[in-house]
Formats: sequence, C-alpha cells, structure tokens
Amino acid sequence: MMMENGLSMEYGDGYMEQEEEWEREGLLDPAWEKQQKKTFTAWCNSHLRKAGTAIDNIEEDFRNGLKLMLLLEVISGETLPKPDRGKMRFHKIANVNKALDFIASKGVHLVSIGAEEIVDGNLKMTLGMIWTIILRFAIQDISVEEMTAKEGLLLWCQRKTAPYKNVNVQNFHLSFKDGLAFCALIHRHRPDLIDYAKLSKDNPLENLNTAFDVAEKYLDIPRMLDPDDLINTPKPDERAIMTYVSCYYHAFQGAQQVGNNTALPDERAVMTYVSSYYHCFSGAQKAETAANRICKVLKVNQENERLMEEYERLASDLLEWIRRTMPWLNSRQADNSLAGVQKKLEEYRTYRRKHKPPRVEQKAKLETNFNTLQTKLRLSNRPAYLPTEGKTVSDISNSWKGLELAEKAFEEWLLAETMRLERLEHLAQKFKHKADAHEDWTRGKEEMLQSQDFRQCKLNELKALKKKHEAFESDLAAHQDRVEQIAAIAQELNTLEYHDCVSVNARCQRICDQWDRLGALTQRRRTALDEAERILEKIDILHLEFAKRAAPFNNWLDGTREDLVDMFIVHTMEEIQGLIQAHDQFKATLGEADKEFNLIVNLVREVESIVKQHQIPGGLENPYTTLTANDMTRKWTDVRQLVPQRDQTLANELRKQQNNEMLRRQFAEKANVVGPWIERQMDAVTAIGMGLQGSLEDQLHRLKEYEQAVYAYKPNIEELEKIHQAVQESMIFENRYTNYTMETLRVGWEQLLTSINRNINEVENQILTRDSKGISQEQLNEFRSSFNHFDKNRTGRLTPEEFKSCLVSLGYSIGKDRQGDMDFQRILAVVDPNNTGYVHFDAFLDFMTRESTDTDTAEQVIDSFRILAADKPYILPDELRRELPPDQAEYCIQRMPPYKGPNGVPGALDYMSFSTALYGETDL
Repeated sequence: MMMENGLSMEYGDGYMEQEEEWEREGLLDPAWEKQQKKTFTAWCNSHLRKAGTAIDNIEEDFRNGLKLMLLLEVISGETLPKPDRGKMRFHKIANVNKALDFIASKGVHLVSIGAEEIVDGNLKMTLGMIWTIILRFAIQDISVEEMTAKEGLLLWCQRKTAPYKNVNVQNFHLSFKDGLAFCALIHRHRPDLIDYAKLSKDNPLENLNTAFDVAEKYLDIPRMLDPDDLINTPKPDERAIMTYVSCYYHAFQGAQQVGNNTALPDERAVMTYVSSYYHCFSGAQKAETAANRICKVLKVNQENERLMEEYERLASDLLEWIRRTMPWLNSRQADNSLAGVQKKLEEYRTYRRKHKPPRVEQKAKLETNFNTLQTKLRLSNRPAYLPTEGKTVSDISNSWKGLELAEKAFEEWLLAETMRLERLEHLAQKFKHKADAHEDWTRGKEEMLQSQDFRQCKLNELKALKKKHEAFESDLAAHQDRVEQIAAIAQELNTLEYHDCVSVNARCQRICDQWDRLGALTQRRRTALDEAERILEKIDILHLEFAKRAAPFNNWLDGTREDLVDMFIVHTMEEIQGLIQAHDQFKATLGEADKEFNLIVNLVREVESIVKQHQIPGGLENPYTTLTANDMTRKWTDVRQLVPQRDQTLANELRKQQNNEMLRRQFAEKANVVGPWIERQMDAVTAIGMGLQGSLEDQLHRLKEYEQAVYAYKPNIEELEKIHQAVQESMIFENRYTNYTMETLRVGWEQLLTSINRNINEVENQILTRDSKGISQEQLNEFRSSFNHFDKNRTGRLTPEEFKSCLVSLGYSIGKDRQGDMDFQRILAVVDPNNTGYVHFDAFLDFMTRESTDTDTAEQVIDSFRILAADKPYILPDELRRELPPDQAEYCIQRMPPYKGPNGVPGALDYMSFSTALYGETDL
C-alpha cells in the first residue's frame, strides 16, 4: 500500500511499493511539485498526441474529465463509457468518476481521493492520480532478472561499467556525480562516439557535458540534467539520474524511443520516464542470457566451495578441541589428597557446564551444514562431497563417542578417588588419635621399669612395688590390643597408598619398638621383684584390691572416652541408626559402671580411714598402682560429660542423613518424570521421522513443535542439574529410589536434541528435493511407504538387497542375469557414492526423481560460452570481462586451461574443458 500526494492505493498482486508516504494534508516540496508537474504533463502529452491533442495545465485541463478519459483509452487500448458533454459541475464529476472506476477495475484500490477534488483543481490530488496511472500502466511490467525497475537498472549499469577504470556504480546519486559512469555506458555500446582514455576523474564538468552532448546529438536522448546542479549538490537526486540512465538503457537495447525528454529529478517523475522507455523495447540480448546462465552456474559452484571450506574449518576445530581435551580426561594423576581430587571434580563440573555445551551446538551445526551441502550438490547435479581424510561425519561421531566414554570414566574415577581419600583421611585421624593416647600412656614407663627403687624399700614397700608391677603387667596386656590396632591401621594406610605413609610408618615403628622394649623391661623387673620377694612378704590387701579394680576400670574409662570422641563416616540412614542403637546400649551399662566407680572410690576411702586411724607413715601411697581416686573421678566425670555430646553429634548426623534421604527422593521424583518424558519424545520424533504421519510440511511443523516443546522443557533439566549438584556436594553416591542417573538423562537429552535437528534437516531436504524435482505429494508418500516397508528395523536406511527389492516393488525392472547385476551396481554407485553399504532415504528419493528433472548440464554451459565467444571453440579473457561480473570473470580466467586446438590465438581459453570439469571429479 502506498500514499502519494494524499492518494493511497493498493495493488492486489503487491507489485510495487513506494519508499515514502505522504500524508493527505502534508506540504509537497515546491521544487518537487514543479518538477512533477512538468514531468507528468510531458508524459501525458506523449500519449495524448497519439489522439491529436495535448494539455497545457495539468490541474486545469483534467477538471472536466474528458481528456482524462481519453488518456486512459490511449494507454490501455480499451474503450471507456461515453462521457457526459455537459459543462455543469455534476457532468464533470461524473466523467472523473468514470475514469476512477476504470482505474479501480484494473486492480488498483484507490483510497482518500474523490472526483470532487480533481474537478476543483486540487494540484496535489491531481498529481497523485496521474502517479497512480503511471504506476499501473507504465511501471508494473518492468522487470530485469526478476528485479524491480530500480534494482534491474542498477544491475545493468554495474555490469556494463565493470571493466572501466574509476567507475564503481553502487547507487543513482554519488556514483554518477563525476560523469565517468555516463561516458562508460556510451563507450561500452558506441566506442566510436567517445575517447574514454582521455577522460579524467578530476574534470567532472567536462565529463558530464561530453556525455550529455553526445547522447543528445547521436542517441536522441535530450539533456534532462544540469551538470552544475550535479557537481554543486552534495547528494544529487537519484530519481533524476534514474530517469536519465533509463534512456540510455532503452537506447542501447535497440528499440524506438518514445516519450518526451523532460528532466524529472523527483522519483515519481523518474519512474514515469523509465516506464515510458521500458514499454517501447523488446527482451534482453542473447549474450546477456548466456552470461546469466554462466553466472548462475558459477554462483552455485562458489557457494558449494564456501560450504566445503566452512565444513573443513568447523570439523578441524571440533576435532582439535577433542584432541586437546582427551589427555585431560584420560589423566589419572593426582596428589593423592582429598583437596586435590575435589579441585579436579570442580574443574570437571565447570567443563560440563561451560566448555562442552558450545561444542555440542558446534557438532549439531556441523552435521546440519554437511547434510545441506550434500543436498545442494545433488540438486545442482554435482558429485557428492567427500571430506578430507579423518574429517568425515563418521570420524567426528567416533571421536565424540570416545570423548563421552572418557568423560564417564573420568567422572567415575573422581568419585571413587573421593571416597577412597575420605576413608584415608578418616583412618589417618584415627591413627593419630590412638597413637597420641598410647604415647601418653607409655610416657615415663621405660624409666619406671628401669628404676632400682625397690632395693631400698621396706617389706611392705617391696610387696607394694611387686603388686604395682603386677598391675602394670595387667595394664600392659590390656594395651596390647591398642598397639595391634595402631599397627593394623598403619598397614591399611599403606595398602590404600596414603600420601603421608612415610611419617605414619615411622611413628608406628617407634611405637612397636617401644612396645618391645616395654615388654623386655617388664620381664626384667618382674625377675628382680621375685628375687626380693623372699625378704619382703607383707602385702597391703586394700591397695592391691584397689589396684586390681582400678586398672581395668581405668582401661574401660580410657577406651570409653576414645569411643565417645571417635570420628565416624556414614552414608545411609541404616548406618547412623545402627550407631545410635549401639550408643543407647552403651548408655544402658552406665548404671553398673557407676556402681563399680563407687566401689573403687570406697576402697580408697577405707584406706584413708585406716591410715588416719593407725597413723601408718606413707600408707596413703598405693604401692601397686599409679592410679588415684582423683584420676578415676576426673575420667568418670569426663565420660559422663561426653555422653550428651555424643548424643548431639549422632543427632546432627541423623539430620544430615535425613536431608540426604530427602535429596535422594527429590532427585528420584524429578528423574522418574524427566526420564520417561525424554523417552516418549524420542519415540514420537522417531515415529515422525519414519514419514508415516501426514505431508512433509505437517511432519516439519510437528518436528518444530517438538523442538519448541523440548527447549521449553529445558528448565526441568536445569532444575534436575541443580538437585544433582546438591546430591554430589552432599557426597551421596547411590540412590535406591530411581534407576536414572544424571549421566543417562544428559545423554538422553542430547540424543533427543540431535534426533530432532537431524529429522528436521532430513524433512527440509526432502521438501527441497520434492519442490525442486517437481514430484507430487502422492509420489513422495508412495516412495516413503515403499522405503519404510523394506526398512524392517526402522533404521532409516536400506541394505543393497532391501534397496533392490524396494525398486522392484515400485516397478523398476532389474534382471536376474549378469547384465541386471551390472545395472544394479551402477545404480548402487549413484545412491551410495561413499560405499557405506547402506542407502538412505534422501539418496533413494533423489534417484527416483532424478531422471525426470530438468537441471543445468555441462552441454548447456558449453552452449552458453559458445554464444559469448561468437561460435569460436575458444574464448578470450576480454570477452569474459566484458560479459560477466568482474569476480566471476576472474574466477573463469584463473581456472580455464589454455586452448590447445587449431586456429587458436594468444591468451585463448578452453571453455569446453572448464564446463565439463564443473560437473565431474575436479578440484573446482
């Protein structure tokens, strides 16, 4: 729809759209109004003079409608209704309405204009009405290579001036300002009229005057432009230049010039002038048709080369990235510390979140571009593209599978290492705790065992020393299990390759060596005490009883304290509940322990009572043990304080495991929804890909709906990733509530996206093949039905035997003799050029429709070159530069071999070999 001078019109076929819109009440530029009035008057007179009349004032002479109706009859060749001859206002309005009704009958929808405005002499409305007539009867049919008048005229100028120095036509204003473009157009068609070599870009006024004078004198093209206006205006009016250049176009096309020569700098005037020239001439010359065919073929070849280069670049980049990534994924080197492995695990998560997704998109784009390239090659009758060795789609797919396997193995290794190192850290802490306790117990024991104090003791003191030594032996035996535990933990740390095994082994060896020395020293002291026992016989029963009871109770207290502060690692509710149950059982024994504690303390109190009563010197010292009531009280108090602390620790761990259980259930609930959804979508996409559900457009529409649904579903995957990250951060390694893992869901999601993209690409290629080959939907359905019938496994491809049976079912005759086998092998070479052993549906469809289609051939290209070469068996570079665009002319010159036949001239090129190479095995 367009609004001009207050006139709005619509064309049913949308053949013309105006660049600007003028409001009904807007003011027209006075200069443009003057130019339009002059141009439109001249245009009308160029037609009215055929009827022996003319107009002088455009806004006055059309007011009665008579000459307006006459103008329409002349330009349309049709007869309008008989006009009213009266001079009254209503007679004039009736005549103008008859003219407007005739315009509307030609498919032009008039808006915002009435006969009254024309009768009243409204200049804006009158100019708008005449512009409407010009558009409908003069501009509509102008077309150059399916372009509009403006675009076609620009393309014509570019081609004709391409070989000329200092000329670069990109528009209809600045490109013509220096006059060289006008001179180049004249010299290209009439080199006898202008000596182009003498012209200079620095003399625009001379260039313009030369072109305008020659055109007026020899080409019957009047001076429509003023050289001074062109030079002094920063940006000349392109409509005026278009008008003048169109005269060149029609003059050089060899037809009779029609119309007047009035300069029309306004766009409406320009298009009016162009249209009055265009309808006077015949079609394009034969050489331009041939050049167009060559341009078409070369453009196809250049685009294919660009796609091949892009594929090679993308494939190289993706394979190089995989090559760089694989060593990192295959590396199993770590510093054997938990922090180091956790750092590697975080690096792997960053890789999955940030680095891999762009590569997944790159792989999908690579496969899509490859399929598009192969389809374009088939449709343009070119041989199939075979990528560089090592960069085929199968090579990339194999490398990608290797990458995914390496990712899975790397992640499993990281999780296993994390569990192993956590256990190692726990064992190392346990080793340190037990070793510290043991070294605290053994501190001073060697000196005590080496002491000779018993040699100056009284009898009772000696007996006390002996009993004390017996108590020590009991204590030593009780510590034997602790030493064995320390050695066992050290051995396990060595087996699991703890990173600080050297210090662990050194400390364990010191403890074992000391334990051996303690055993030997204990034995020697025992012998010495037995030797002195013959003299010292008195035994203090109470001290002995205290020692006997205190030692095991003290060991129990020490062991209990260790157990209450012992660290633990659990992964399930059952494990923590087991620990809580064991702790509850331990608390049930505290009552008996309290009785034993009171009994031991009462022994000490009884001794104190006896010593106080009998005033025994040194009687408070227990010769049989170093333990005191204070030690027992302190340790018993510690145990009773540690019990509620242990309760709190177990409660915290229970809450942690409950949270872990909640995470397991949360992940399982989401995974058990997402997993089946992905499987259903995959089944639906696979069913559509079989081509059994409606037309190709329906399939494509449904696939894109699925694609939108899949991308809309992505937040569920992202939500599941967040839950999975929380699961991993909580160190949860198993989930009994679901069979799905995050890895299987990721793989299913990526396979679903790949399947949708691949099926969309295949359906689009089938639509492209169907439309370009001219086959009906029924034929396509028949081909798809036959193909699916023999595709028993629903793999989207046929074996050679299945393909042969499919051809026979479609009525294709293949003999069972040797000749039939040879024919089938030739067919197989066409549909499976890479010898993969399978025939895909797009190759099958291309084969079934190829022989009935009309495509460019080498012979057609040779005939086109022969036309440009004036029937010579060779062509010269100048001829190519003259008839083809510069880039495509140079493309041909660089690739055409020299002509070696008879009657050749220097620089002659062999266009026949070049054309044949375009359709054969070649580097082109």
